[in-house]
Amino acid sequence: MGARRVARERALQALYQLEVAPAASPAEALETAWAASADEAPRDPEGHQFALELVQGVREKGGELDPLIEAHSQNWRLDRMTRIDRNVLRLGVFELKFRSDIPRNVTINEAVELGKRFGNESSSAFVNGLLDRIAQALGKT
Repeated sequence: MGARRVARERALQALYQLEVAPAASPAEALETAWAASADEAPRDPEGHQFALELVQGVREKGGELDPLIEAHSQNWRLDRMTRIDRNVLRLGVFELKFRSDIPRNVTINEAVELGKRFGNESSSAFVNGLLDRIAQALGKT
């Protein structure tokens, strides 16, 4: 598995943890996510930095991300979404809006994979459709 995919997984786990126990810092939550991983491979320093940037970015820009998600979701308020779906979407929207170095299709595909791995049976389709609408609204082609 690639370093960035692992980083996105750990970032998702850290964001989930921060939602459950908001007193932790992004760095602490990420460290816990990495420590809880069953991966035997050594931690990639670039992947770890990428994960930290994602977690910090989502936390800092949440005031911009959440309204964008709600504005494009059909009949779904953020608080009605599962924690996994909500945080996969936050990661995806953060990348679409603030990481111009990551192609749109990579962001959406990686978010769909996170939904498949950590969400329920409808997560990947929900994430795919919503991120596609948001990407179009942001002019990401």
